[in-house]
Amino acid sequence: MFRQMLFSLVLVFTVFSVQAAGVLKVGLSADYQPLHFKQDGKIYGVEPDNARAVGKILGYRVELVELPFEELLPALNAGKVDVIMSGISITEQRSQNMLFADPYLKVGQMPILHQSKLGSHSQPWAIYREGVRVGVEPLTTGAKFAEEKLANADIKYFDNPDQAFAGLREDQIDLYLHDAPTSWQLANSTENSDLISLYTPLTEELLAWVVQKDNAALAQELNQALELMKANGSLEYILNRWIPVSIEVAN
Repeated sequence: MFRQMLFSLVLVFTVFSVQAAGVLKVGLSADYQPLHFKQDGKIYGVEPDNARAVGKILGYRVELVELPFEELLPALNAGKVDVIMSGISITEQRSQNMLFADPYLKVGQMPILHQSKLGSHSQPWAIYREGVRVGVEPLTTGAKFAEEKLANADIKYFDNPDQAFAGLREDQIDLYLHDAPTSWQLANSTENSDLISLYTPLTEELLAWVVQKDNAALAQELNQALELMKANGSLEYILNRWIPVSIEVAN
């Protein structure tokens, strides 16, 4: 009887292990349109579509796990998610604590201005003028660029793009420097139709998916799936579906 019970427990454990192995838990913050955002209770965008494409290629059932951005890495390290697909750019500092798969998209920091500034600040070199007022978000790659490269600028800090957009309208700043996805949103935005992106990246950043530092096996699987997505055109299709401007797929 004991041996039969033991066999049953082993069988149940094996079944659940196989089921668990067949699920890919994808962490994202769902607050960064068009990469990942929530609408009518559902999550849309580039990264959810990427996740589903990867799952189909690798034979995983994809489970999207929505978390605040600052909770994604702790959730990854705790095993609550298997991979983060949340528009994360590769940096040396981040690479110390996580393992990046191959990049899938080139992005950068882009200047945004109010339409009233088109005549005076629409040229790429305008941001380097002495006394130009540049808005950035603290602790971002945009802030780092401004602090290191714009020695002649008057740098002002805003907690989020909406505050910076108000700053542009109220003439508190001449230009707002932020991630490419913020500029992409403006292309189809009616409420922000008075704001214009120059679509000229001042930095070059690569977006990639993230796994635990010691999970090289999953990173390799993701890289294989990404290679196929690039080869069969599915990555380009996903990017073109959500991003309304010309972009560059990372090699």
